[in-house]
Amino acid sequence: MADLVVTGPVLEKAKIQIDKSLIKAGVHTVLLIDEAGNIVASCGKKRNDLDTTSLAALAAANFGATSQMAKLIGEDDFSLLFHKGKKDSIHFARIGSALILITIFGDDVSLGLVRIRVAQLIKTIEQVFGICN
Repeated sequence: MADLVVTGPVLEKAKIQIDKSLIKAGVHTVLLIDEAGNIVASCGKKRNDLDTTSLAALAAANFGATSQMAKLIGEDDFSLLFHKGKKDSIHFARIGSALILITIFGDDVSLGLVRIRVAQLIKTIEQVFGICN
């Protein structure tokens, strides 16, 4: 994997696109993390009950574990994960080989909308960060 260099202008462009695509659609919180679990960007409502540092670390570990499960069944990787809760759900999507997008949303936002918006946003973020797949 090549090093990912994040500058202020690049980060600001990514946050604007996340806000435009997901937050304005009703998503509560979006985290953009690297594969080691470091938070690159955080957008949306600030929740005092959400430990974003732990969430980011666990999400990165989750992707690592599911990547190995994928290999066991003959897949290269799983590009997205989804967990549904009683009131909130969480959608994880890989962006290139270096980033993971974590989207937290309530039952007032449909999974279909999140999946469509995330798919479009991934392409945009790859362009913003200069990620080639």
